[in-house]
Parts: sequence; structure tokens; C-alpha cells
Amino acid sequence: MPYTDIATEDADPDAPEAFRLPLDHLPDRLDKVLAGLMPQHSRSRLQTWIEGGHVEVDGVVGKARTRVGPGALIRVWPQQAPEDLAFVPEDVAFRVVADAPDWIVVDKPAGLVTHPGAGNWHGTLLNGLLYRYPELARVARAGIVHRLDKDTSGLLVVARTETAQTQLVRQLQARTVKREYCALVHGALSGKGTVDAPIGRDSRVPVRMSSDRPVAPKPAITHYESLGVGRCGDVLLSRVLCRLETGRTHQIRVHMARLRHPLLGDTLYGGRQQAGAARQMLHARALGFDDPVSGRPCAFTAEPPDDFRRVLDGILWESHGDDRT
Repeated sequence: MPYTDIATEDADPDAPEAFRLPLDHLPDRLDKVLAGLMPQHSRSRLQTWIEGGHVEVDGVVGKARTRVGPGALIRVWPQQAPEDLAFVPEDVAFRVVADAPDWIVVDKPAGLVTHPGAGNWHGTLLNGLLYRYPELARVARAGIVHRLDKDTSGLLVVARTETAQTQLVRQLQARTVKREYCALVHGALSGKGTVDAPIGRDSRVPVRMSSDRPVAPKPAITHYESLGVGRCGDVLLSRVLCRLETGRTHQIRVHMARLRHPLLGDTLYGGRQQAGAARQMLHARALGFDDPVSGRPCAFTAEPPDDFRRVLDGILWESHGDDRT
């Protein structure tokens, strides 16, 4: 849409962008007019600015449906998108298990998002890492090389240099990083086994991953071992040790549900919030990798957090394996 006679106020960096519409302009909705004036921005972003009161028409705050006619003066105060402000240091609580010149091992609490994303642009582990270790601002993704779901607790490694990040990613790709999880699942699961089922985005439910109807599936292998079966009232539960050979999004959650033993508390994949579980009962208990510079083997463990332990203690265990939870 051709616009002429556009005036821009730019002497003050905090001043709005101003547009004077030509006298032959045909009246139209503000959101459509603004899309023509500022095509470098998405329509959804422009609508957000309008809804936030950051656009005026002839000195009056506009609405998306405001009719804008010939000669109107439109002022816009551009706002930074949430993602533009995501990579900032914030004082976020988490425990550092160990650190070295090239890496940091973190025990992430349940409820903490690992990396900023839609709906969670602040208060993430990444923000906390930048606060405690400012040098991570020079490393892509603040050194994060693998993630844990928001409601999964436990260990992950963070690289402090680009070289270390590259080496750790290569170890993950070569499947030499040891990642061991303790889980509580529904039902009586016995013995041990392996689930080898590729995982991709669920073709019907975008927030889920799937091994039954995946979109663009990638190889996914989980080794599991039952450590005991117990009851909490009428609820039959099992303690399970899971070892990741690959690391796909929601991998253990999807694979346990595939076995018809969804994680306790994991309502997204068929689990139920019973026996005191308010989130999926999954904890990354052991992590092992080779130091990215020296090659020295490094191994760490972390006990389950209090909420996980309370659920464990409330279960009457009928059979026991070793206590690796």
C-alpha cells in the first residue's frame, strides 16, 4: 500500500515514529494501516503494540478497529519483543553441584524452565546462569548443551567456553554422555528392557511428542530397569531406573507411556496426580561425561528433591530392588 508524506520524529531516541497519511488515503482499520506503514514487523507484533496502548491516532490511543482517514497523524512507540529481552542476567535459585574452568554441573529444581521460550521469557535457568557466571554471555545459549523439562528435576552440564560446548555436544551426539533418571510410573513394571522407538511432534496434539504418530521422527532409545513395585492406597506404582542413549524431547515420558506405564503425575501422557505427586515424578540422578579439555571422566549424582522423596516415602513397597532413587 503506497503511503506518501510520511514524517518521522527521530531527534529523541525515545520519541515515537510518526506517520502523516496522505490526503487521498482511503479510510481503513488501524491494524491494517500500520501493517502497510511498518512491513518490517509482523502483524501480531503490531497488534500487540496497539493493544498495549503504544499507538496513537491524532493524539488518542488507538484500537485495532479504529478507522484511520486522510491526513491522520499516527504515532507509534515500538516495543521490544519478549525474546529480545530474554537473555538477561537474573537472580534465579538453583544449586551448583560442581564447576571447573570449562564446565558447570547444575542440579535443576522442578518448576524451573531451562531455556527462555514462548510463555517463559524470564526467570529461567539460562537467566540465572548469566547472573552467576557473566562470562557465559560470550557462549551460545549461555553454554547450555542439553535440557530438562520444566517439571523434571536433576543434573545437567553447562559449558563455560565455545570449545567446551562443541566437545560436549559431540559427546552427546556420540551417545557417550551418561544420563540416568529415577522415575515413578503407574502399574507393576517388572524386569528390564529397552524401548527403541523414534520420537517426533505429535501430529494431532502439538504440545505433545509421540512415537505412534510422530512428525519428522528422530531415533530415540531408552533403557529401563524396575527397582521395585508398591502401593499407595489402591494405586499400584513402580520405581524405575531409566538410562538415555539418545536425548529427545520428553523421551522418557513418551517411552514409558508407550509401555502403558506413564509417569506418576504426568497428565500430558496419561499419568495421574496421585499419591501426593503434583508433577511428573522424574529426576535426573546421575550424569557422566569426559572433561572437554583433559578427557578426564567426570561423574556426578544428585538425590531426589523433597517432593519426590515424600512421594517415595508414602508408598508401601511390596518388592525392592537396589536403592538407586
